[in-house]
Amino acid sequence: MAALLETKRNLVATLTRDVFGALLAAALIWCSGAIAAADDNLYRARTVVTGQGEPNRILGFGACLEDVLIKVSGQPILASDRRLAAYKAKAKEFVSSFDYHDQYAGKPHHDEQGTRDRPYDLTVAFDQNKIDGILAKLGLKPWQSQRPTLGVFVEMLHGPKDFIVTSDGTQSDLQRDALAAAAGKRGMRFVLPETAALTRANVTAAGLLKTPPAQLSAIVAPRGGEAILVGRLVWDDKDLGWATQWRMAWRGKDYTWQFRGVTFDEAFRRGIGGAAQVLSGNGDPGRSK
Repeated sequence: MAALLETKRNLVATLTRDVFGALLAAALIWCSGAIAAADDNLYRARTVVTGQGEPNRILGFGACLEDVLIKVSGQPILASDRRLAAYKAKAKEFVSSFDYHDQYAGKPHHDEQGTRDRPYDLTVAFDQNKIDGILAKLGLKPWQSQRPTLGVFVEMLHGPKDFIVTSDGTQSDLQRDALAAAAGKRGMRFVLPETAALTRANVTAAGLLKTPPAQLSAIVAPRGGEAILVGRLVWDDKDLGWATQWRMAWRGKDYTWQFRGVTFDEAFRRGIGGAAQVLSGNGDPGRSK
């Protein structure tokens, strides 16, 4: 009987080790796959085109090439670099694959609408070596180091409405989506504060810009936030757009940048893009032209 019990214990221990080992191996494979996918995504971009004709596709390739060069390098001022025009004109040469997704998939055509009139999401993957080669010619390098996760705090002031964009507030739905789109476009990850955490820390919308970064860091650090980005968007009726201020402290230096007269989608792209510029070592967004 004792021998039988010992045999059972050994069998259970062996099975436990085998199961644990299989789960650990699967987790490692999943993690490595996630990291690889994140790296691959840096060389992919998406834009909207009308139909699947080549003229619109070529324009889409150019737009996606610009996004990928900015995303891989972490340098948003490439968008205004005149040298990009020559590369965008021959963007097809740098494409490794592309595909379409019909935004109206499953919906019937109306009147005389043909497939060429329908909006499509065009996703383009570029050859990594060719993209890195273009960056070298532009005097830039791929940003290959681990990208810190941004802890993003944004005040939205529109007339009497004044609130901080949170991960769980219903009034933040549109801003959350816009921030996610901006982060994806610039190859960044981010986290937002929870409403309850802001309340516990006594952080208000009106006082956000004056709140010490260390206090804000304590709010998002448990959720993975590593670098703090703070923004203030104020609606301006004269400009019919948002007047925007951003600030970030990184490695002992404070960075601030601002602009006005833009949509909040564009404001978030510039905010996230400015943070990427700082973190990638590409300079001060407040001094970029």
